[in-house]
Amino acid sequence: MVSISNFRHGGLRLGILRCLFAAGVLMFALAARADVAMTKLTIHVLNDSSKPIDRASVIVRFVEGRAYLKFGKHIRDTYELRTNQEGEATIPEIPQGKILIQIIAHGYQTFGQTFDITEPERTFEIKLNPPQKQYSADDK
Repeated sequence: MVSISNFRHGGLRLGILRCLFAAGVLMFALAARADVAMTKLTIHVLNDSSKPIDRASVIVRFVEGRAYLKFGKHIRDTYELRTNQEGEATIPEIPQGKILIQIIAHGYQTFGQTFDITEPERTFEIKLNPPQKQYSADDK
């Protein structure tokens, strides 16, 4: 015959096992997160006269090298922001790896290039060119 005290002791053992499992998963996640090298990015967007371009769209996409565990959470792989009046956009610390930086500003050619970041802090100075003259097959 099974008594109530057996259920209590079994439930206690199960509770202890669950706590130990949760602590192990948490330690594993923290260790995996601590191994990832991080970088703080600053992007300066200038025109061909070295003057800042404000309100330019800056898009940073992760191409490869961004693999750390986030249990149950969406891993952010793209940042989209605008430059300030000094033409500067700052991105919070991100894992190191290969990134694609795209910059779109009204009245300038679109910029896009892939970079490999390995430093703890990195500043990019990007100069945008004015648009090229449009050519047509009808022009003679």
